[in-house]
Amino acid sequence: MPSLSKHHAGGATAEYSKLLDWGLRLTLLLALPAAAALAVLALPLITTLFHYGRFSAEDAWMTREALVAYSLGLVGMILVKILAPGFYARQNVVTPVKIGLVTLAATQAMNLAFIGPLKHAGLALAIGLGACLNAFLLYTYLRKQDIYAPQPGWLAFALKVGISVAAMAAALWAAMGPAADWLAAGWQWRCAMLTGLVALGFAVYGDCLFALGFRPRHFSIRGAD
Repeated sequence: MPSLSKHHAGGATAEYSKLLDWGLRLTLLLALPAAAALAVLALPLITTLFHYGRFSAEDAWMTREALVAYSLGLVGMILVKILAPGFYARQNVVTPVKIGLVTLAATQAMNLAFIGPLKHAGLALAIGLGACLNAFLLYTYLRKQDIYAPQPGWLAFALKVGISVAAMAAALWAAMGPAADWLAAGWQWRCAMLTGLVALGFAVYGDCLFALGFRPRHFSIRGAD
């Protein structure tokens, strides 16, 4: 936000757009694997944290449905935190507020549409999709007002991240084992297995990115002076 404000005050529109582009890429690089892992490991996470005492197996499955639905909106929720400052740094508060009101109305409409067939998971899904709609509208207006122009290389970036996320999700799915084991095991086994799965996810995702040419220096950027 401070760097965006300085670029705007100095009339450095190209640097302003470049900084937003960097934020979007870094967000997708981190948020997409987090969302995928949250969806794949929903039941292991829930059983490890909550499946004790009166929290039954049915409760675990029901909670899993909501968590998977929430995971669909995780990327949108984080992207909003990157896109909205693109307006705030230009002293434009009105546009994000208007978009927020549209998103709120759409989320309530989706609540009514989803709660019947999907029950509690429908409410979570509506919130997630509402966040994605918010991010999409913010992005659209940034482009329409010529505030942001994507930098070259987005297609290659998206393909590499998509391949890495898919490889990570497949590895986690194969390694986590049957749901019955997570529901029946003790907390020691669950904690050890979940720790191992998290480490596996980091390793597979990081190795895939490295093999596809990503390096930490590619995502370093200096703020405005």
